[in-house]
Amino acid sequence: MTVLPHIPQRLHAIGQAGVIAVLRAPSSEAAVAAAEAVIAGGVTAIEVTYSTPSPAAAIARIAQEFPEAIVGAGTLTREPQVNEAAAAGAAFLVSPGTSPSIVTAMVDTGLPTMSGAVTPTEVMSAMELGVNAVKIFPGSLVGPSYLRALRGPFPDVPLMPTGGVSVDNLADWLAAGAFAVGAGSELCSAADMEDQNWQLITDKATRFSEALAAARS
Repeated sequence: MTVLPHIPQRLHAIGQAGVIAVLRAPSSEAAVAAAEAVIAGGVTAIEVTYSTPSPAAAIARIAQEFPEAIVGAGTLTREPQVNEAAAAGAAFLVSPGTSPSIVTAMVDTGLPTMSGAVTPTEVMSAMELGVNAVKIFPGSLVGPSYLRALRGPFPDVPLMPTGGVSVDNLADWLAAGAFAVGAGSELCSAADMEDQNWQLITDKATRFSEALAAARS
């Protein structure tokens, strides 16, 4: 596996995957089907959010049925969710914000942990609590130029934008210094999952995979 600069060892697999499919699914079953669809398109890192019904069941099934995937838990906003996700087999944990009690619980699992931040103060708070990477959320609010500015004071902090990431701007985010990106509705929308448009989701995943390869070349 290629060693990525400034990326802690435990984040190498996520950094190599490059794109994390953020699944806010209407059901646990839809999350599993969506995971299969994005994997078919070459996106192998998957975040099942805790806004999904029965998210732990979805995480466990994806981990079992698709061992080539890296499946984690996102939108963790309460401490019991952290332990449940870890027990279900989550490979990484993500919170949309940086609540000290939740982040501490996440770090205590020993799993790769990311928490949400936007401002420099929030980034510093997240790192002081021991996260392995900082999720810049919502990315649509700030854009790649803002992430590039954050790289100045925080050159060694792995930053992952989520929200507002598309095929068209993926290369811009990576060029700005993102170690990976989280792709939500642009990749796998709630409407597509509701309508079971699995082939469309696979096609979108393929475009993301191709954009990632082009950006890295």
